[in-house]
Amino acid sequence: MPGPLYEFFTSDHARLDRLIKQAVKGPHEIDLTLYSQFRAGLLKHIGMEEKMLLPMAKRSAGGARRAFIDRIRLDHSAIAALLVPTPTPMIIAALRAILSTHNALEEAVGGLYEECEHRFHAIAQDLLEELRAFPEIRTAPIIEVSMVIDATRRAVARAGYNLDDFVTDTFEVEDITYEIK
Repeated sequence: MPGPLYEFFTSDHARLDRLIKQAVKGPHEIDLTLYSQFRAGLLKHIGMEEKMLLPMAKRSAGGARRAFIDRIRLDHSAIAALLVPTPTPMIIAALRAILSTHNALEEAVGGLYEECEHRFHAIAQDLLEELRAFPEIRTAPIIEVSMVIDATRRAVARAGYNLDDFVTDTFEVEDITYEIK
């Protein structure tokens, strides 16, 4: 049965998913206010995992689990890199795809959240209070795609993805697929 840590993080995944869906109005129409909320929220979520959950999990993990935690961290790097440039259809498609895979790793049976519930059961409530008090993240301005795309491409590649795989001529909004012209 999921515990408080699992519920906290999966609820945040759902909130962030709703925000990006609301922000993306069409392939060339992004509500930048909502996207900025999504961006700041996602960076805070990653920050909570990187600063609190993952160090604790890594200290108590064996070899195979350490590799799993390293996989999570590589995804975090790729996701954070995708939040730097202007949100284009390719950037949004890459974010959605990587987040889908990444969130499944964390939420799955035997995933990060279940493992943390098990390992840190005795301190779960204290940890949850610290997570709720985690500070908001100050975000840097979005940077024009052409200025950062090479660095973004490298960060995504280090995590095992190819940014060019997300170049698309279709775009999905609210479960409707549109053709990009």
